[in-house]
Amino acid sequence: MRRSVRTSDGTYLAVVEFGGTGRPILLLHGLMGRATTWWPVARRLAAHGRVLGLDARGHGRSQAAGPWTTDRMARDAADVLEQAGAGPAVVVGHSMGGLHATALAAHRPDLVSGLVVEDMGVDFTGLPGTPLDDARAWFAAVPQPFASLAQVRECFGHPRPELGLYMAECVEERSDGFHLLTRIDHAVSIAGEWVRENRWADVDAVRCPALLIEAEESVAPAGQMAAMAARMPRAEHVRLPGTGHLVHGADPQRYLRLVERFL
Repeated sequence: MRRSVRTSDGTYLAVVEFGGTGRPILLLHGLMGRATTWWPVARRLAAHGRVLGLDARGHGRSQAAGPWTTDRMARDAADVLEQAGAGPAVVVGHSMGGLHATALAAHRPDLVSGLVVEDMGVDFTGLPGTPLDDARAWFAAVPQPFASLAQVRECFGHPRPELGLYMAECVEERSDGFHLLTRIDHAVSIAGEWVRENRWADVDAVRCPALLIEAEESVAPAGQMAAMAARMPRAEHVRLPGTGHLVHGADPQRYLRLVERFL
């Protein structure tokens, strides 16, 4: 079931109810994604509770309206849980969604009973090079519009085919071909905050049980996810060999076994 939620700042967000009953489980997608990218995971987790996902602002079918900050987008997730009567929830976040889930657990512990963070750090400041400029240049080189979904899969799927499948879920067809649902400038604005400020204070404020799942080819700085887990009183850190950033796409069975055991 799909519906719309109006947040506390008046922005409309698209919400997907994937099914299941009982304990709420909220899924938060990564940058450029949308709620339905979770579908293979959600249908399995529906055996463990009521599974919801939302399109973050500027993503999927949600309204594209700033501010593009971690705090605002964490509040969006809180608004969704409150309006859906779905708290406290186990909140599962991939990449950007993991950052938002951590902020939500830190600032609204009443709404979060458990936290799963998939391959995301909280401190990208001071890194060598210019990762934000690299990301801007890479996205600018993406050949929109795409002639077909096959071209989307081909463009994003090397060397990790699972990312191509994921991104094929994140486009819409228009008269001239397929376009990404998220604007590049909005994505760059969101990621820009990550290289300007860290979120260690959020990590230190998390008190609920937590599971941190790291890819072998992680986007997080080396050792950071282990350090995050060490600063949370009830956290486990697991690094899955052979996986890229989209862990739940690269090795869904091991990923799901970890999450189901956590649940």
